[in-house]
Amino acid sequence: MNQVLYHLGSRGIEYSLKPWMDAHDVALMAYCPLAQAGELQRGLVEHPVLNRIAAEHQATVLQFLLAFVLQREHTIAIPRSGKSAHVEANAGALDIRLSEQELAEIDQAFPAPDHKTYLDIV
Repeated sequence: MNQVLYHLGSRGIEYSLKPWMDAHDVALMAYCPLAQAGELQRGLVEHPVLNRIAAEHQATVLQFLLAFVLQREHTIAIPRSGKSAHVEANAGALDIRLSEQELAEIDQAFPAPDHKTYLDIV
């Protein structure tokens, strides 16, 4: 298992690291799958495409962000939560299944890199 920062706003591992891990049966433990806090998370939480798709699933954008990570092959996530209500909300992400159309919209709004990029540091 490899523990790496990974969320919709930080997809650098999708260029070469995640494909290598998948090919070698190395699981991914995504930390900060909710983009932690601050400016980046606000940009995700306020994004109209993400809000629309989350609403269609009767979910919050944070649940949607977690579902995006969890839908990846060989991937688990470790969102930080200090409140039981947040833990329960996070569990709701397990019920969200994103369609190919929704994933295409997400890729258009937040494209994976097409070249090697430095991994973000929190």
